Amino acid sequence: MRRLTSLTAALLLSVCLGAAESETRRYLYLSTPDGAQKQGASEPGILIFDIDNGHKFVRRIEIPIFKEGLRGFAGNLKNHSVYYSSTNRRLGAFDLETEKVVWEKTYEQGCDRSSITMDGKKLYVPTGWWYSGEDSGLLVVNAENGELIKKIPVGPQAHNSIVSLDGERLYLGTQTMLSVFDTADDSLIRQFKDVGERGVFPYTMDGKERYGYICLGNHVGFDVVNLQTGKALHRVFAFWGDDKIPNRTHGAALTPDETELWISDQKGRRLFIFDATKMPPEPKGHVELSDGGHGWVAFSLDGRYAWSHTPDVFDAQTKKLAATLRDGEGNPVSGSKYIEVHFRDGKVVAMGNEFGLGRRP
Repeated sequence: MRRLTSLTAALLLSVCLGAAESETRRYLYLSTPDGAQKQGASEPGILIFDIDNGHKFVRRIEIPIFKEGLRGFAGNLKNHSVYYSSTNRRLGAFDLETEKVVWEKTYEQGCDRSSITMDGKKLYVPTGWWYSGEDSGLLVVNAENGELIKKIPVGPQAHNSIVSLDGERLYLGTQTMLSVFDTADDSLIRQFKDVGERGVFPYTMDGKERYGYICLGNHVGFDVVNLQTGKALHRVFAFWGDDKIPNRTHGAALTPDETELWISDQKGRRLFIFDATKMPPEPKGHVELSDGGHGWVAFSLDGRYAWSHTPDVFDAQTKKLAATLRDGEGNPVSGSKYIEVHFRDGKVVAMGNEFGLGRRP
């Protein structure tokens, strides 16, 4: 037998390695039932959809405690886990690789949409839009075991929290106020007061944290704030015909490339789209939704798909319906607590975020 040349051997090795290398699979993990809407509810647990196969239903992970209704669904790549909060003031950690509940704790004030530091060490847990006591604000929790580290009073109705993509700041929405904290020592950096018109509603931001987009409580629209200076810059309304739309806005998301901002008109069953390359952003269209619900919008990490609080999956470029989320029985399912998860060889290699954050380098 002739000996292989070094070049031929190298080529064969490359082919073998390529054949052995597993592909990355992308999934949408939808927790259900949503504690904020009845539409689209399914049996308690996590429904998994194959993003690259028409968002086909893959299987269900049964988690009976989810019957309490989900209030938040934050993920962490380092811990390959999701952290869920429920209407019953419960917070828990679920390992996506072992598919086991790691810990669960109940807190007196409550647990709303939580977020976690990138190193997987600290959870920031808002006490809930339903709670207005003097200690309303944040619970700082050990993500390893759920033990309470400290309480930070901030303001009434602490609702949505976001850890920045670089992990250095924590954003918290309370009643008509957005607060920014340093995750190194949990100290307050700045606050934006009198934003959002009324109540406390979702918000999003660009990847470099220059601008924040805060949903309005009395109209379909948003406030634009300069996250570096603390100044409110613009109030932008969506219009139907010549009129402002007197519905609250619950859901705002930037496309990952930050060219568009999508906001939810939950009562009108629409998502309005704005050109985010301009300041203030300018309207450029809308898409119709098949159902009502809580209101939400987020994008796949590659920016191809737009997800909302309905079963509808849109192609973000063409604005056409791309898929409908259905469970194993073929029933439409939906909610506003979901995360994109990438697997390779049984290991989590990438995770999205339940908020629609801009990700332009």
